[in-house]
Amino acid sequence: MSPLSLAGPLLADARLYLCTDARDRQGDLADFLDAVLANGVDIVQLRQKGMEARDELRCLETFAAAAQRHGRLWAVNDRADIARASRAPVLHLGQDDLPVPVARELCGDGILIGRSTHSPAQFDAGLAEPGVDYVCAGPTWTTPTKPGRPAAGLALLSHAAATGPAAGAPGDGGASGDGGAPARPWFAIGGIENLSRLDEVIAHGARRAVVVRAITEAEDPGAAARAFADRLRAAEG
Repeated sequence: MSPLSLAGPLLADARLYLCTDARDRQGDLADFLDAVLANGVDIVQLRQKGMEARDELRCLETFAAAAQRHGRLWAVNDRADIARASRAPVLHLGQDDLPVPVARELCGDGILIGRSTHSPAQFDAGLAEPGVDYVCAGPTWTTPTKPGRPAAGLALLSHAAATGPAAGAPGDGGASGDGGAPARPWFAIGGIENLSRLDEVIAHGARRAVVVRAITEAEDPGAAARAFADRLRAAEG
């Protein structure tokens, strides 16, 4: 992985964030990561519930090596202890996970921390929460990766676009366009399964997106990643 001092600029430039399991069924984790990171994925997160810590740490070695080869970021989901042990550059926390100050105490100031939000109030809190570097807004549509969680809908993205910057530097130091909340990157997430849905989130103001199955279940993951990345980058022009 690139040195942690470069993690902030990499996050500021990130548009496409991919969550994937360990690819145990396919048995192609290293090749898969190379394919997607070479084709526009900016951040890749291991998300596989129930993994033993030893197995997760071993798997994250593959993530770290692939991210280093491509100059991209890799992330740990939920667990600050795993993030610290693996020296991850990014830790993503949900609403019910460890409080951000405790995660910071465990992991140090060098790590970037993301926060999931599911409502306008949570999104606004995430933009202002000390120690948070980026925010995810969703799920836009219901998704089997989050069973039982209702969709927040496209209205949340419209709120996010009106409240948070479409592009901005991470961290507590930046200011939003209205001089209020910090200018933290935000990502649309949840059920963005195809380019048509990506176009919908872009139409509602998103310029960054988190995807799962659109790439992990694609016949050609690299080509799928390239299509999503190109569409997001084109939306900025």
